Amino acid sequence: MRAPDFIRERAKTLRRAMTQPERTLWAMLRRDQLGLHFRRQHPIGPYILDFYCAAARLCVEVDGPSHAERVEYDQRRMDWLAKEGVRVLRFSAEEVERRPAAVLETIVRAAPPLHRLTAVPLPRWRGRSPDLGSCVRARWRAAGIA
Repeated sequence: MRAPDFIRERAKTLRRAMTQPERTLWAMLRRDQLGLHFRRQHPIGPYILDFYCAAARLCVEVDGPSHAERVEYDQRRMDWLAKEGVRVLRFSAEEVERRPAAVLETIVRAAPPLHRLTAVPLPRWRGRSPDLGSCVRARWRAAGIA
């Protein structure tokens, strides 16, 4: 479902003003590092999702202190997303900052295996080896971590 224009504009604004826990998680999710392609501050219907993987229909939310006051809104939002077939994972901001590895493991395990990238031979570019990050990600995939 396409989001209204004002929601898409709000998502652009939120991308520029991410909280520190959102930045921390984005650094770990971006560029398909887990074998999943995530978008940040992604508009879907009347809502903006912190992080969204369309292929896996998986949403990852980072809850700051304000979410304690918005329980009913969050529940309506989760119900709407569930009806649309989107699975929602929620993590507290503190959890993202203190236990990032556990957060990543939960995200990887929540994604259906068909939507994770598989290990492939790493290409050589102009006779040089690929960057270290690519090698690490390939090893994660081969070990079934990502």
